[in-house]
Amino acid sequence: MTAKTLGIIGGSGLYDLPGLEDREEQELNTPFGKPSDRLVTGRLNGVRMAFLPRHGRGHRLAPHELPFRANIHAMKQLGMESILGISAVGSMVEEIHPGDLVIIDQFIDRSRSRTEESTFFGDGCVAHMHFADPIWEPLRQLALEAARSSGARVHDGGTYVCMEGPAFSTRAESKLYRSWDVQVIGMTNLQEAKLAREAEIAYATIALATDYDCWHETEEDIHIADVLAVLSANVERAKQVIAKAAELMAASEGISCAGVMENSLITAKDAITPDARRRLELIIGKYL
Repeated sequence: MTAKTLGIIGGSGLYDLPGLEDREEQELNTPFGKPSDRLVTGRLNGVRMAFLPRHGRGHRLAPHELPFRANIHAMKQLGMESILGISAVGSMVEEIHPGDLVIIDQFIDRSRSRTEESTFFGDGCVAHMHFADPIWEPLRQLALEAARSSGARVHDGGTYVCMEGPAFSTRAESKLYRSWDVQVIGMTNLQEAKLAREAEIAYATIALATDYDCWHETEEDIHIADVLAVLSANVERAKQVIAKAAELMAASEGISCAGVMENSLITAKDAITPDARRRLELIIGKYL
């Protein structure tokens, strides 16, 4: 039986995790720098948890500034075997209304400046992981059940297109993405999913729709005030979903993707540089 642990990376407006017992704040360092903020650890419904505000408390960091590698490494340091990424998104389809929850199962990458922050590898050690299914399905199913308990409209599956930001889409871009049959658009979760897989941490996204991007012909274009109003309601709903996810995790046998990187290393072991070994010790040291 694997450990029952659950990391939460909170998106816009979600800066803390209420209800934690044995609450502590942890200021961590990693080989990839400092994470976005202090992590909060504790227990909820018998599950050991760690919470990190993705953009820092007060939303100080833009999407292109996020220390994705440090964030996931910090979760690994704290022993998290699964992570739920909570994220505000725009809806790209009529049937996903602002306020709905989408438990996605696929990504398309349209970020451009984040190559370094998208992998732990390179500079002395190369690995190529399998990523056809970027969301860990057992954790996605747990997230789906937790979301349905919240009373919100919930959509099972969908593709998240990850754009660069921090500006929202042009109208032409929005229409292009719709032609790709995507369901939501955001700026953050793909890098987390990639790094979590490399670190052998199960990962799933709970996407909270705040608006219709700018493709919708009858809805007004995005106004921050309107987004923030929906976001506020979504944050309260996210807290309910997280509490339910912990309850479901406690009742499960635990969720883990340990072993997924076993055959991913390409670099000959005797050619891996000392610096790379140091950086990667926690991530894949058992394979070095």
